[in-house]
Amino acid sequence: MKKTEEHDNSQRLLSRREFLTSTAMATGAAWISLTLPRPLAAKAAAMSSKPLVLSEKEWKALETITAHIIPSDETPGAVEAGCVNFIDKALANEDAEAAPLYKGGLAALDAVCMKTFEKPYAETEPIHQVALLTMLEDGKLTGWPDEMLPQQQFFETVRVHTVIGFLADPSYGGNKNHAGWKTMGYPGPAHHRRGYTPEQLIGKAPIKSAWDE
Repeated sequence: MKKTEEHDNSQRLLSRREFLTSTAMATGAAWISLTLPRPLAAKAAAMSSKPLVLSEKEWKALETITAHIIPSDETPGAVEAGCVNFIDKALANEDAEAAPLYKGGLAALDAVCMKTFEKPYAETEPIHQVALLTMLEDGKLTGWPDEMLPQQQFFETVRVHTVIGFLADPSYGGNKNHAGWKTMGYPGPAHHRRGYTPEQLIGKAPIKSAWDE
C-alpha cells in the first residue's frame, strides 16, 4: 500500500512539473517573462506583502483562481507560494500595463457570479468556480459584461502570471519557501553565478540547493 501511495505521489508530482514546464514554455513571451529581471517588483516585495494594486476583494478572488490553476495537495500550491503577492507587486511595477486587464477581468467574473449565484466568485462553491474557469478559458462564459475584454486573454494572463509567480526568484514576492523550485527540482540560481564544480558535474558531489544554504 505504501509503495502504491509513493508511486501515486510521484506521478502527481511529475504531472505538476509537466504542467508548469509546458505552460512556461508554451510561448516565447512566457519564457522571457519568467526569466525577466524585476528589480522594482523585488524592491516592493521586500518592503511589504500588503496589496499595492489589488483591493482586498480582488486579492481574494485572484487567490481563488490561482488555487485552481496550481492546487495544493501533497506539495504546496499557488496559495502557499504567494503567487498573488507576486502578481500584485508585478502589476505595481514592471507589469503595470496588465493591471487594467486584471481589474476588468476580476470585476467581470464577479458580475457573472453575482448574477448567477448571488455571490462573488471567491464565495461560490468550488465546483462552480472550476466550471466557470473552464468556460472562461474557452471564451464561452455566458453573461460576460465586457465584450471589449477578451475572456481567454484574461484567463491566459492569470495562468501565465501564476506559473511565473510559482517559479520565479522568491525575491519577487512569490515562490515562498522555494515551493516552486522544490517542485521542479531546481536547486536555485547560485550555479549561474559561480558554476558547478567538476565533482558536481560528474555526480561525485551533491549540488547544494538554495534552501539548504
